[in-house]
Amino acid sequence: MPTLAFQMPDRGGGPTGPRIRVGRPSRRVRTLLMTLGVLAVLGMVFTMFAGFWTDWLWYRSVNYSSVFTTTLWTKVGLFFVFGLLMAVAVGFNIWLAHRLRPPLSAMSMEQQNLDRYRMGIAPYKKWLLLGITALVGLIAGASASSQWRTWLMWVNGVSFGQKDPQFHLDVSFYAFDLPWYRFLLGFGFAATILGLIAAALTHYLYGGLRITSPGARATAAATGHLSVLLGIFVALKAVAYWLDRYGLAVKSSDFKATDSWTGLRYVDANAYLPAKTILFCIAVICALLFFATLWRRTWQLPVIGFGLMVLSAILIGGLYPAIVQKFQVQPNEQAKEAPYVEKNLAATREAYGIGDSQVTDYPGTATTKDQAKLRDDVAGAASIRIMDPNIVSPTFQQLQQIRNYYAFPTNLDVDRYAKDGKEQDTVIGLRELNYNGIPKRNWINDHFRYTHGYGAVAAEGTSADSGGRPAFTESDLPSKGDLGTYEQRVYYGERTTTYSIVGGPQKEIDYSDDSGEKTYSYQGDSGVNLDNPVNRAAYAVAFGEPQILYSGAIGEGSRILYNRTPKERVEAIAPWLTIDGDAYPAVVGGRIQWIVDAYTTTNGYPYASRTTLGDTTADSLTATNDQRTVVAQQNQVNYIRNSVKATVDAYSGEVKLYQWDTQDPVLKTWMKAFPDTVEPRSEISQELMDHLRYPQDLFKVQRELLTRYHVKDANTFLSGSEVWQVPDDPTNKTGETVPPYYLSMRMPDQQNQVFSLTTTFTPNGRDNLSAFMAVNADPGTEDYGKIRILKLPTSTTVSGPKQVQSQFNSQQDIAETIRLLRGGDSEVEYGNLLTVPLDGGLLYVEPVYVRGGGLKYPLLRKVLVTYGGQTAFEDTLEQALDKVFGGEGTPVEPPADEGTDEDEGTTPPPSTEQPSTVQEALNDAQKAFEAGQEALKNNDWEAYGRAQKDLEDALRRAEAAQPGGSGGSGGSGGARSSPSADPGSGPRANS
Repeated sequence: MPTLAFQMPDRGGGPTGPRIRVGRPSRRVRTLLMTLGVLAVLGMVFTMFAGFWTDWLWYRSVNYSSVFTTTLWTKVGLFFVFGLLMAVAVGFNIWLAHRLRPPLSAMSMEQQNLDRYRMGIAPYKKWLLLGITALVGLIAGASASSQWRTWLMWVNGVSFGQKDPQFHLDVSFYAFDLPWYRFLLGFGFAATILGLIAAALTHYLYGGLRITSPGARATAAATGHLSVLLGIFVALKAVAYWLDRYGLAVKSSDFKATDSWTGLRYVDANAYLPAKTILFCIAVICALLFFATLWRRTWQLPVIGFGLMVLSAILIGGLYPAIVQKFQVQPNEQAKEAPYVEKNLAATREAYGIGDSQVTDYPGTATTKDQAKLRDDVAGAASIRIMDPNIVSPTFQQLQQIRNYYAFPTNLDVDRYAKDGKEQDTVIGLRELNYNGIPKRNWINDHFRYTHGYGAVAAEGTSADSGGRPAFTESDLPSKGDLGTYEQRVYYGERTTTYSIVGGPQKEIDYSDDSGEKTYSYQGDSGVNLDNPVNRAAYAVAFGEPQILYSGAIGEGSRILYNRTPKERVEAIAPWLTIDGDAYPAVVGGRIQWIVDAYTTTNGYPYASRTTLGDTTADSLTATNDQRTVVAQQNQVNYIRNSVKATVDAYSGEVKLYQWDTQDPVLKTWMKAFPDTVEPRSEISQELMDHLRYPQDLFKVQRELLTRYHVKDANTFLSGSEVWQVPDDPTNKTGETVPPYYLSMRMPDQQNQVFSLTTTFTPNGRDNLSAFMAVNADPGTEDYGKIRILKLPTSTTVSGPKQVQSQFNSQQDIAETIRLLRGGDSEVEYGNLLTVPLDGGLLYVEPVYVRGGGLKYPLLRKVLVTYGGQTAFEDTLEQALDKVFGGEGTPVEPPADEGTDEDEGTTPPPSTEQPSTVQEALNDAQKAFEAGQEALKNNDWEAYGRAQKDLEDALRRAEAAQPGGSGGSGGSGGARSSPSADPGSGPRANS
């Protein structure tokens, strides 16, 4: 019989037990299992390699490999450094606790129970130690690697040149240094706590700590070891208290004036700040008491000190500030908080770039009675855009799609192009590839044959043709017109969300004309070359598409294009930027360039109130259009700059980043971290400069802040009497705010029209107009970015967008016209409600579109204009303006100045009892409308024009036949009808 060797446990050792031989699997099974294991490991390794390799190839293809390497090595460095530190911290404490274990003496029942575990792990102690340390190291390293942005900002931080008003430290300390210190502090806490837990468990397992055994509960060695760890923990707590002092400058709190308040208030400066200092001193003393146990070998004083620290935290850090708030602040809050509000006002206005906003009083009513002069002034006040880019996309689609595999974005863009030497607002969109329109869907068609869109289509923003269609300045396929000669193929666009393989043996469909399909082979050097079998295998794995590996359609010269939307490309190349939700195309230098606005942000600007980007950049367009995304969803920031303008070539995919804000310290920091990635502003060509504009998302963030921060007086801010709100879009049912509109216009202090971005404000909880805001959006002018706000008097009532819309809907002749236009299967769609300052008053203009009569797209049918209580609803803008300023418009009764009911202030509905002459006129109007619809079906525009004139004449006769009728056509329809006033109308199509 074999000899069974037993070994008495000694200092943690244990018996190995008898060796029992069990049946081993056959050699064939072992070989098979080993082969499968090797293949599984190789598969996992190659999968990880494929992701890494394809990323590297892509960054190299766009000539931004330095971004990839800098990010990669930063992550790797943080992973190994902090992973190793955590592993050493935990492993050392386990090793030390094991080394300090006491020799075993007479065993108690507790130790006998633990002996089984000691013997069980004895043969594997080294492997167990390595496994635990490796696990915590991997977790800590992965967590640390995610802090690569924090590390790079700390290492490369640039001074702001501005100091906070409380501690007089440069803003860079809060933006770049404090986040890194907090990470180090958090890492220190984690390492200390894990080391403490690991040491305590090891001491307990090997007898250094006892729970139920008689005698001392801990050996002297265990007491000293654990006391040092507790001392380190308390010392870190002291550091936390000290950093918390500075954290008060960037601390968010609810305040009655705003729910995003940031910075110190009276109670912070006079209670929390001294409390943190006192707690810091107590924590330092407590930590020293814990360290003293190395000599005293007793926990009596450290425990007393720790209890004192906890009690102090409750009394000094919690109770005392509450007493100060209750008995000092609340009885005289306005006086106590005013100095701190002033600091918040100044910091917030500076951090969001709204400090130079110009607020001027504006009467809201016309200052001259000369109607002829007012009519002449309209042309100089604004180039009124009646082509709504958020409405006419289906019209572009129907008239210029040409082939089903092309499509336009749901929302088109507004830009400026010169015609006959004069710059004009232009609605533009690209004819991009529409995968849903490909005749036969398969892998070859989707990724090899249908690879690109073709051409830009543009139309005048301020006019339409006689049929209500856009007046195209660039059209057809290939596109031709005012944009000249340019590369029309669109390989990179907002709708291009899948990969294409181009340039190889498989020809692409270029475009089709009367002679048939034209083929093409990509000539650019964009994308990654697939000649290399390793590259093909990597992409086959990365994209989950095995055909890439063996398809005969891939050969010499084949290149794979992916990450093809402008937003994706800029985000990948500059992951430290926040990207605007709306890229827009421009024809520049014979190429189609996507222009992308990008922002630098931080959450650490002292005293500046925070905002959530996802909330402030949402509006009625983002709610109904998944292509126009909101910015950075849940990101909270309290500093933002449009620091970078980026371009993406629609053919080659080339990305260029240009430094736009040359003073921004955050951008300078990132330019130090990623040198040679951002080109200087001087590299922007004049042709490109002509198409740059002020970004919408930055404007939306600023207008949201200006609802409160347009005031500079602390007492006014605290009272809340001047709080505004951005009105809801009155044209749809989303409940979201009205989007800002691009418009060439002139503010009262400007000499000439300038391309601007505009919005309106209403008082908080009310619908009348409180202010009009415009920012100069043209970089070619000296005061680009200057925000001008026209503040209306509170003593008088000027109708806001919702009330104007309600007034339109309440007028009988307009409502009757809309009803007739909506007859049959037609739909009425309301365009953007534009607001234009004019001679002290406000001119509202709104185009009205009709989709119906067999047509699948909206056509401009009416234009509504209202000014100074006069309203006109005519076929053209010129006719409506002539009517309003010729005195023939329908007078509008101003709304009541209280409540928020959208129907308040409107005239009561007329009596349903009408003379027979009115009924006859309405019958004629119905006949004229039906004749117009029939003409639409037959595409007989001449007949349609006659029918429209007959319809207008009938409506005028109907109005004149009413008792007290003035004979004016009045009509308005300009603003989209509100849901309650017009239950038959739906939300704006495609908005």
